[in-house]
Amino acid sequence: MFTIGKLASSTGVSRDTLRYYEREGLVQPTAKSPAGFRLYEPEALRRIRFIKHAQDCGFTLAEIRELLLLRTRDEACCGDVRTRAIEKKLQIENKIRAMRAMSAALDHLIAECANEARPVKECTIIAALEQSISPRAASERMGSVKS
Repeated sequence: MFTIGKLASSTGVSRDTLRYYEREGLVQPTAKSPAGFRLYEPEALRRIRFIKHAQDCGFTLAEIRELLLLRTRDEACCGDVRTRAIEKKLQIENKIRAMRAMSAALDHLIAECANEARPVKECTIIAALEQSISPRAASERMGSVKS
């Protein structure tokens, strides 16, 4: 049996995280010591490691809860887990595409702001962000103001 402190140090998560997992129904103590400390079976150690690894793969706690529930269903199969993994991978790839687009947009804003000595009120980045216009249009507008 593990106390919450030993479970925390064995898994590399904080006691607060373990308490949060308890509130979320992801792990439960199996007993309490005579002094009132939470006690966990070795299965809790395996479960916490599963949770952390699943988080490292991008799964949310809600999704991890579903995966843990699948483990207990007799009618569930590997295909059910595989489907969730494929869905997660597609979500991650969509996020990567969105982040690349954001990075490209920032590249354009940065490139259009070549005059670092220009006053902030004439900054093409600020103008583009305020007016939701392309960096090139902001630069052209600012060029007509006063360089």
